[in-house]
Amino acid sequence: METEKSGGAASGGEPAGTPGGKVSAEEAATAPPVQGRPPARVVAALMLSMALVALDTTIVSTAVPQIVGDIGGFAVFSWLFSGYLLAVTVTLPVYGKLSDTFGRKPVLVFGTALFLAGSLLCASAWNMGALIAFRIVQGLGGGALQSTVQTLAADLYPLRDRPRIQARMTTVWASCALIGPALGGLIAGYAGWRWTFLINVPMAGLALWLTGRHLVEPRRAPAHRGPVDWAGALGIFACGGLLLFALVQGGVAWSWLSAPSLGLLGTSAALAAVVVRVERRAADPILPGWVWHRRTIAAVNLAMGALGLLMVAPMVFMPTYAQSVLGLGPVGAGLVTALMTLSWPLSAAVCQHVYRRIGFRDTAALGMGLAAVVLFSFTLLPYPARIWQPALIMLLLGAALGLFQLPLVMGVQSTVGWAERGTTTASVLFCRTVGQAVGAALMGAVANATVASRLGREHLPGLPHRLDDVSRALAEPGSLSRAASEHLRGAVAAAVHHIFLGAAFAGVAALLVLLLVAPRRFPVLPEHE
Repeated sequence: METEKSGGAASGGEPAGTPGGKVSAEEAATAPPVQGRPPARVVAALMLSMALVALDTTIVSTAVPQIVGDIGGFAVFSWLFSGYLLAVTVTLPVYGKLSDTFGRKPVLVFGTALFLAGSLLCASAWNMGALIAFRIVQGLGGGALQSTVQTLAADLYPLRDRPRIQARMTTVWASCALIGPALGGLIAGYAGWRWTFLINVPMAGLALWLTGRHLVEPRRAPAHRGPVDWAGALGIFACGGLLLFALVQGGVAWSWLSAPSLGLLGTSAALAAVVVRVERRAADPILPGWVWHRRTIAAVNLAMGALGLLMVAPMVFMPTYAQSVLGLGPVGAGLVTALMTLSWPLSAAVCQHVYRRIGFRDTAALGMGLAAVVLFSFTLLPYPARIWQPALIMLLLGAALGLFQLPLVMGVQSTVGWAERGTTTASVLFCRTVGQAVGAALMGAVANATVASRLGREHLPGLPHRLDDVSRALAEPGSLSRAASEHLRGAVAAAVHHIFLGAAFAGVAALLVLLLVAPRRFPVLPEHE
């Protein structure tokens, strides 16, 4: 097995440990090597905690018609998901730092309890406004679960066994993506939509009990830290919230060049400058500068941001393509999309045999190179494509991305000690989520521009000429003439082709970041080797 060596010119990377290139005595004391394997109950607690986050959104999405029919709020129901995403994203850096300061277990217990409270509040919501507010409470807990579980997976397993637990976590996400919509439909149809939130109660309760009773973190020497940087946490929360709010609403609630968009983007930029100033002066900043000063971490963050951007194409636009262009029903479109979630964990499970031979960076570069080729191949599909063609593309894409993501996450976690691992993991997740928000905004604008251009070229009876009427026409294809329906299908196909072309460019950008910025050999600390 060819291991990644730590530090120095021989590794092609920066020295491990502190920004100055030396591992301090304090860091060495707070990062002992992992011995043995955690009990099965601890692994079950981690998987349950991850399932809470992975299953929640997929279940709720299928219950939206029943929710709107009961408490109203059709015009703003999308904020059930946008508000949750905002809360998760902006709290990731905060929870990462807090877990480095106070330990993983207190943060995980707090996050699970908050998610449980948010679920109970959602089940008792009396109108859409209250439900959105309670979903934000859920998101505040979900941010702690998402970052802390990934960090604990690296804490509790030595590097040689880490692919096993990471593959299990990936399988949790894939399984939830498959069973979530069906389970949500059954619950909403036979038990009522409130039970889509109440189902979290036994899962969260069991996760809390297992975590509290069986998770024992190793004793570590006390770290000499300054006071908690609450000013930085508030600044990151406000800046990230405004930026994501602008990206979510831009091009939907108002145009990109309108006063609300420009005002929100300008305010978030000003707040970003304030956050940088505050963090530079903080004794122990929430988002420390070394996250971007260290070559390995900066490269992984940028590459994961590109991953989040390109993921918008298969996850958001493939279902639309399958239904509007291929003529599949919702179940068939979901199955085509789910093929990616089947091959992803399988590829992640075997990628260890690749990175042990060629290293973390080259394995990730291989995966992203293949992903870029697969994404570009979608633009070469004929019109109309046969069902097996996009299905095969999704299957191959999942396999390629499984080679890309897991080596980067495990590799970057292995370059830092315990006292920095939570912050590092949270920064990776934060960049990927922000990439998804940016990708949704950019690719949505590309799709709208393509459809509008195609519709403006023809004047067929019944053909919609406003973007607001396109979704209605797609939902009721019988209301259009044959020629108008065919032209609209062609416009949607062209838009999705442009989206996948943009995703391929994002994949190339991630590949260039890995090849030009990331060291060829990650500076793995000796404790992980």
